[in-house]
Amino acid sequence: MSETDIRRVAFVFPGQGSQAVGMGSSWIESHPQIEEVFDRADQALGEPLKQMCLTGPAEDLQLTANTQPAILTTSVAILEAISDLPVEPVLMAGHSLGEYSAHVAAGSLTFEDAVQLVRRRGELMQDAVPVGQGAMAAVLGLEAETVEEIAAEAAGEEICSVANLNAPTQIVVAGDRPAVERAIGLAKEHGARRAMMLPVSAPFHSPLMRPARQGLEPYLDAVDFQDPKVPVVCNIDALPISSGSAARDALERQVDGPVRWVESIAWMVEHGGVDLFVEVGPGTVLTGLIRRIAPTAKAVSLDKASGTEKLLDILGETI
Repeated sequence: MSETDIRRVAFVFPGQGSQAVGMGSSWIESHPQIEEVFDRADQALGEPLKQMCLTGPAEDLQLTANTQPAILTTSVAILEAISDLPVEPVLMAGHSLGEYSAHVAAGSLTFEDAVQLVRRRGELMQDAVPVGQGAMAAVLGLEAETVEEIAAEAAGEEICSVANLNAPTQIVVAGDRPAVERAIGLAKEHGARRAMMLPVSAPFHSPLMRPARQGLEPYLDAVDFQDPKVPVVCNIDALPISSGSAARDALERQVDGPVRWVESIAWMVEHGGVDLFVEVGPGTVLTGLIRRIAPTAKAVSLDKASGTEKLLDILGETI
């Protein structure tokens, strides 16, 4: 294998929206030892999270306070299942909630600390804004700069800002519901391919999440963060961090700041030399986004255990 053939791999971890009843079940069937990860989550939270992940009910899994620890636990269980594969990541990143999974993988956080932190994070984010007052909307087909201008115009005396830069022309705005509704209308006037409300319960990653950020700060401060063994590219700056203190600071700032996913992936490709992204966790959302952001890179999802076959095939291309 020549040096130019060696793939530089990044692990990426999904966030809220990737949950589904039964997630992780194919992995437990093929790697029964990882059920222990779900048992540890149950013990840390004092409730049957494993049952919720595997059998539902769906309405309970969809609650933000449950969704966040459920996705993190499934991601860490899959990470455990692939620990014997011949792949060593050079960088890691996670989308919103997924940044906690990345820090568990990098050794910055213990799993027990992380699962309790994201439970608290989910509760605080849900409670920050009264139900119905805030909203999020996806805008497809417009560049980020245009959407930022639309959000500023729509805000008026209210809040409306870019919350997620998911792909070059897939941007999410969040804020007060009337302002977000105005943004949808303006986006359509500007020629957006689609502009639509998202079925979420709160305006995540907007300034309206400031109470959640303030509430989470003492919980983050109480946790012992280690320096990550592998650099983690954080959402808020789209740059790698390599210290425990920087990890804590980035996780605090991301609560009410935008998820700069496009820039994060672009940095990993352009500066980190990454040419293979492995999505570790439920769903395939990040794999689809990465293919749009970095079409020259490979991306594979490990949503199901069968994904390892494709991963090994890709790795085998370099041999």
